[in-house]
Amino acid sequence: MTPVILDPMSDLGPLSVIFDLDGTLVDSEPNYYEAGKRTLAAYGVPDFSWAEHERYIGISTRETLADWRERYGLSAPVEELLAVKDRHYLKLASASTRVYPEMRAFVERLAAEGVPMAVASGSSPAAIGAILRGTGLDAYLRTVVSADEVARGKPAPDVFLEAARRLGAEPADCVVVEDAAPGAAAAHAAGMRCIAVPYVAAQAGAPEFTAAGLLLRGGQPEFTARAAYDWLTESARRP
Repeated sequence: MTPVILDPMSDLGPLSVIFDLDGTLVDSEPNYYEAGKRTLAAYGVPDFSWAEHERYIGISTRETLADWRERYGLSAPVEELLAVKDRHYLKLASASTRVYPEMRAFVERLAAEGVPMAVASGSSPAAIGAILRGTGLDAYLRTVVSADEVARGKPAPDVFLEAARRLGAEPADCVVVEDAAPGAAAAHAAGMRCIAVPYVAAQAGAPEFTAAGLLLRGGQPEFTARAAYDWLTESARRP
């Protein structure tokens, strides 16, 4: 585990940064798609497409499964579907999950500056833990909130507000890093600034992204740790 070296001379003041996980820190959506496809196939729903999967990006797993029950007429309870999908996902995730290199560099830079950080995700606690341990991000991101632990998932602000509470931070002092429109909406509803890095390029024009303090319409190829850190530094200087 890489040691975290804190710099007491951070230029970012009381700032805290809250990261979404899937599609933001790691490219886990292909694994979630495959896990969902296998789960639906097991319950008699073949040919689940990537286009169908895209409509659920940024929505909590539990809410996704509740929608599946209605959309596909599934009789299995959400808890059963969740257990099946998590089993498929954890097997896939343990084999391969890629951290976006510039996101890792950003996390490491913030850790070196002593900036408090958290992960707030719609995934289950087991899935979040497996990804962070498997990628080594758990060395830096020790405060974790799953949508399973709050009343409402994104676009409600609950998961971000709980992350701020656990960090001991005021919402106005938090910046959220998000890839999906529901997450950007949740950040706005929480009274937090947002760095938006859309996972689905076609969704970059979604109205939920318009309130983002920094919107990188090109997604991950456009994101750099240096530019994001410079934006944080500049925004910290504003009255």
